[in-house]
Amino acid sequence: MTTGMADPAQERLRRWRLVLGGETADGTGCQLAGQDAAMDGALTALYGKGDKPRTGKDRSAGLGASAPSVARWLGDIRTYFPSSVVQVMQRDAIDRLGLSTLLLEPEMLEAVEADVHLVGTLLSLNKAMPETTKETARAVVRKVVEDLEKRLATRTRATLTGALDRSARINRPRHHDIDWNRTIAANLKHYLPEYRTIVPERLVGYGRASQSVKKEVVLCIDQSGSMAASVVYASVFGAVLASMRSIDTRLVVFDTAVVDLTDQLDDPVDVLFGTQLGGGTDINRALAYCQSQITRPAETVVVLISDLYEGGIRDEMLKRVAAMKASGVQFVALLALSDEGAPAYDREHAAALAALGAPAFACTPDLFPEVMAAAIEKRPIPVPDTV
Repeated sequence: MTTGMADPAQERLRRWRLVLGGETADGTGCQLAGQDAAMDGALTALYGKGDKPRTGKDRSAGLGASAPSVARWLGDIRTYFPSSVVQVMQRDAIDRLGLSTLLLEPEMLEAVEADVHLVGTLLSLNKAMPETTKETARAVVRKVVEDLEKRLATRTRATLTGALDRSARINRPRHHDIDWNRTIAANLKHYLPEYRTIVPERLVGYGRASQSVKKEVVLCIDQSGSMAASVVYASVFGAVLASMRSIDTRLVVFDTAVVDLTDQLDDPVDVLFGTQLGGGTDINRALAYCQSQITRPAETVVVLISDLYEGGIRDEMLKRVAAMKASGVQFVALLALSDEGAPAYDREHAAALAALGAPAFACTPDLFPEVMAAAIEKRPIPVPDTV
């Protein structure tokens, strides 16, 4: 990329030339050289001609289906662009040029910049993956999972430990255990105007989380293809929750069948390779299984992560949610657990859940600990304004 005190007008033309791609109508009249020309070639290989056949007059011959040319291109973009841009370009290459099958080759996996979306693609290819590739694929997935755990685990544990402490109220607290907000609210009738103070007759305190103070959390995850990123994040969060002794965690994935992966929660990579992205959806069947596993409804949080496109029995699904809530279960419905907002989803089902007191909304990984803390404490769920 050019450096130094470039003329501002010329620099603007250079940038527009890189954006517009050098077609005859781009109007810049700007010629690229050196690294700029190499960057331009890498961009053109992916975006140059859309779906049109490429010719020798094109700026680049494109990527085609050649593993060596794709490997070179992956190396080029990692040289010229930051990691966040590389991940977007890889995603576009897979979507636009149909390069998914090349990810079944170990040397290709070693060349890519791993992220949540790449993991989702690998999981969708799991059954087609040859044995020679699986070890490399697991290494790629493990790197992404470990990075996510480092980012998410500490804050999640701290937030939920505080929620567990506050959810176990005690009526004769020591001074440092007093919940002053609730104590004041409970004793407002004992306000003495002449002294401008409250004389508390009842103290409300925080309990202290211990191995005997437990909540039960059921993560029920739709593994249809559109939910790939959500499956990755939910598996990581499931492993984090399972590591907390005060929470009994169950992880269930479903399409038209239901699979309980709770016994694999000590390793989220095993969980992810136990899923099978794609297929139909039967939310009612999945919720029926989850309902059958609940032993202490008043101490249970059920988190359904789904775009709500129900292929099963709609009315039965809604009845199950209503029954769980009536029994004391805290029910949370997430349209997605990712950084990308809500996918396409069934708005009629979302509205029906909201009418039952279970609003369905997209949740970012950063918000998820707060959502779980609110559910554990049985207070209103912090639903984003974008819903």
